[in-house]
Formats: sequence, C-alpha cells, structure tokens
Amino acid sequence: MSAMTAPTLGSLRSVPALDRPDLLAGPVAAALRGWPHAGRVGVVEIDPAVADTAAMAEAYDLGMDTGANCVVVAGRRDGEERVAACLVRADTRADVNNLVRRTLDVRKATFLSMDRAVEESGMEYGGITPVGLPEGWRLLVDPRVLDIEVAVIGSGVRRSKLLLPGPLAADLPGAEVVEGLAR
Repeated sequence: MSAMTAPTLGSLRSVPALDRPDLLAGPVAAALRGWPHAGRVGVVEIDPAVADTAAMAEAYDLGMDTGANCVVVAGRRDGEERVAACLVRADTRADVNNLVRRTLDVRKATFLSMDRAVEESGMEYGGITPVGLPEGWRLLVDPRVLDIEVAVIGSGVRRSKLLLPGPLAADLPGAEVVEGLAR
C-alpha cells in the first residue's frame, strides 16, 4: 500500500481502499490491486440506507457536485449488444438518448436491467462503480467528473463509497472521456 493519505471530503474521512477490502465488491478490490493509482483512492463506510446520491449528500452534508454516478446502458447493432458504463457528475444526467446512443453506434440505448447489471458486474445495485467493470464494457466519462477535486463514487457495495480524485477517472482502465456525455 502506498504511504499516501486517503482523501477526505466534508465529514467523510476515508482510509486507503485496499486497507479495507471488506468494504469493496470483489471485482473492485481486484481492479484496485492492479491499478497504479490505488494508493490515492479512499473508502468510507456509510449507512446503506443513505447510499443513493441525494440521501447521502444530505446525510453527510455534501454538495451534489461532489458525487459521480455510474449508470449502465446497452444497445444493439447488427445483432451485437454493446454495453457501456457512463460516469457523470451527480448533478447531471447521462445523455442516453443522443450522445451515448451515437457513441455506442446503436439505434436505441437503454439502461441495463438491474438484475443483469448486478449479475454481470458482480456489484450491488446502487453501488455499481467504474472501478472493476466487466471486460467488454466500455467506460464513458463526462469531462466534468475530472474537475471534481474528490469525487464520491460507488464501491461495488451499498455500505461504502470510494473517494477518488476526479482527474483519476480518466486513468481508469478503458476510460474514454466523452465531451457532452451529460446534460
């Protein structure tokens, strides 16, 4: 583990994420172990009842502009399914019907069903994160996420959150920064 200090935000005091693998979904812990920036990522235990963005912001006195949400979308083209996780600032929404659809080059993009997203990602619904995504899923990142000093993102489970320096989102494996991804 790196000697770097884990990030803090408001009343949230994190510990280095890899020091608490019990607070991470398996795929998230595995991805962090192989990522050179893992020492700059913190994890904080939260009440799972307030894991949703707005409830968490209120409970922990955070601005909505500190969170980044990960939504999973899919579409088909020529019989091939194309799946992408979209990381957007919590006070915005992914432009699924236009930009995401065009980026995936599909006729129609829709949110992946909760059951499929959970099963394929190995993460809990409401905790899906861009860290440790399944192979074959694209990761689209709105550039505004990169401007967040410390972003609150999922950890793969609802009982914790990762604190990630926003600029590092562009360095996540497979990340594609897509201008105009969110509105």
